[in-house]
Amino acid sequence: MVRTVQVLTLGCSKNTVDTEHLLAALPADRFRVIPEGEDMAVDYLLLNTCGFIGDAKEESINAIFSAVQRKKDGLAGKILVFGCLSQRYADELPELIPEVDGWFGARELEPVLRALGVQKGEETSRMRTVPGMPYAFLKISEGCDRRCSYCAIPLIRGNHRSVPIETLVKEAEELAAGGVKELVIIAQDTTWYGLDIYGRRALAQLLQRLSEVPGIEWLRIHYSYPASFPEDVLEQMAQNPRICKYLDIPLQHISSRVLGNMHRGIDASKTREIIGKLRSRVPGVVLRTTMMVGFPGEDTQQFNALLDFVREARFERLGAFAYSEEEGTWGAANLRDSVRESTKKARLEQLMELQREISLNFNTGRIGTEEKVLVDTWTDGVLVCRSQYESPEVDGEILVKCDDPALAKSLVGQFARVRITAADDYDLTADLL
Repeated sequence: MVRTVQVLTLGCSKNTVDTEHLLAALPADRFRVIPEGEDMAVDYLLLNTCGFIGDAKEESINAIFSAVQRKKDGLAGKILVFGCLSQRYADELPELIPEVDGWFGARELEPVLRALGVQKGEETSRMRTVPGMPYAFLKISEGCDRRCSYCAIPLIRGNHRSVPIETLVKEAEELAAGGVKELVIIAQDTTWYGLDIYGRRALAQLLQRLSEVPGIEWLRIHYSYPASFPEDVLEQMAQNPRICKYLDIPLQHISSRVLGNMHRGIDASKTREIIGKLRSRVPGVVLRTTMMVGFPGEDTQQFNALLDFVREARFERLGAFAYSEEEGTWGAANLRDSVRESTKKARLEQLMELQREISLNFNTGRIGTEEKVLVDTWTDGVLVCRSQYESPEVDGEILVKCDDPALAKSLVGQFARVRITAADDYDLTADLL
C-alpha cells in the first residue's frame, strides 16, 4: 500500500537540505510525496522545525499546533516532528503537545525514517523540494565547535562533523545532472570544514573539487567565520572563475569589548584586517554580513562605533537582528540582558536605514553595466534573475521583462547576458542582450 507523506520545512536552508535527503530515502513504491503547501489529506505529516531564536521557535510551535488541527480535521494521519526545536525541547514538547505521534531530534534522520518503516542507506540523493530551480544548497558539515556566548546551535546540533569530499562531489554531480548550475555552500561554519576528518581546514580543496564537476558553473560561499579565516580560500576566490566573487561572513559587531563578550575569538583590528584582505586579494568581491544590536552591555558609544564601521566597510549586503536571550547559552547564564527592547528596536532601525543607503549606492552604481545572470523563474511576464552578486533567498533580484513565453521558457534555468537599467536599494531592473 502506498502511503502519502508531506513535509513542512521551517527555518534555514540547512533544514531544507535535511528534508530533501529524507524524502530521497523514501521508497517510491511505498510512499508518494505531497509537495509542501498542497492542501490534501495525508497519511504522514512531518515537520522539520527551527529552534534558533524566539521568532523561529514561535513559528515552529504554531506550525505544530496547525498540524494537530489538521489531524483533528481528518487531514493528517500521524504527525512526526523533528529538527532543532524538538532536539532542544525534547522533554517539554511531548507533554505540551501530546497529539504528536513522534518526536525526533536534529542530528540524525535515521530515527525519523525508522518511524516510517524505512532503513536509510548511504545514498547522497536528494528529492528537490523546489524542482527546476537552477541552484541548490550544499551542506558540507553539521554542528559547530565554536562557542559563541549567544548561540544555541552547538547545544542543538552538537559538535562539528564534516561530510567527506568524495560524498559531497557525488552529491554535486547528482544535482548537476538534475539541472543545478549553482551550488551555495553552507554549514554552521564553512571555514571549519575538514578539521575533524582531515586534520586541517580543507574548504579550499573542496571548492577546487566541486568546481571540476561538469555543469556546475557557480559556487557561492556562505556562513564563513571571520576568526582565523583560511587564506587559501581567498586564492581560490581570486583565481577560480567558478567561485562567485561573493562571501557571506557574519561579523556580529566591531567593538572589541562586545566581541569578547560574544566569545567570537576576534577583535576589532583583526576584523578590519580580514575585511581588508578580502577587498584587496579578491578585487570586486561583494560581502554579505550579519550584525547584532543590543548585546548585553552595548552602550551608545559601542553602537555608534558599529555604525561608523558599517559606513567605513560599506558592505554590499547586510542583515541585522536584535539580541535575544537564549536559554542554555553562556550569555544567558552570565550576562544580564541590559539593553531595553525599545532601544534594541531603535538601533536596529537606525542600522538598517544606514545599510539601505549603502545598498542603494552599490546598486545604482551598476546601472549601465552588462552582467551574466542565472535565470531562476519566469513570473507574470518577468524573468527573475541573479548575478554572482545576489545570493538566492536572501538578496535582491534582477528583473527582466519578457513577454515571449517561448523565449522565457528557453531561458529559465540558463545563463543570460543583461544590461542593468534601473535600481533600488534591493532589486534591479535589466534588459536582455
